Amino acid sequence: MNVEVTPLPGIGVRKDFAIRAGKRIGVITHRDGGIELIVSRTDDPDACLASIPLTTDESATLGNLLGAPQLVAQLTEEHRDVPGIMTKQLPIPEGSPFDGRTLGDTEMRTRTKVSIVAVMRAGQVLPSPGPELTFTAGDLLVCVGTAEGLAAAAKLLKKG
Repeated sequence: MNVEVTPLPGIGVRKDFAIRAGKRIGVITHRDGGIELIVSRTDDPDACLASIPLTTDESATLGNLLGAPQLVAQLTEEHRDVPGIMTKQLPIPEGSPFDGRTLGDTEMRTRTKVSIVAVMRAGQVLPSPGPELTFTAGDLLVCVGTAEGLAAAAKLLKKG
């Protein structure tokens, strides 16, 4: 994909790309920190068809919704020929005993035999997190393990 980056003097930066449906989709990051999801015409990127202002939390959630499935699909494909190995997204829910605690505190691999291979946070992928990474409610963990291990990991993240 060819992402076009356009400085918007006095406003911020627009990043957008053409989609197969004949439109452009993008994000405007405003100088004041505001974020705006936009849809415009392919033949006239300045002709905005839709504009949706997003809070930082909303943009992070949207980024997680869009990014995590791609990463999981790629890992699933890579593990397709390995019997018994699965990839799954597991959230750090509100109220989790691990909200504000580190990956090392979970003892995930020791307790469940599951590996956390990435964390999706605020639209960013944090690959190969170390034991010092502090979790935040809303994080999506990309985990690899057996079906039993992944079920145990989900339970661990909810109840400790």
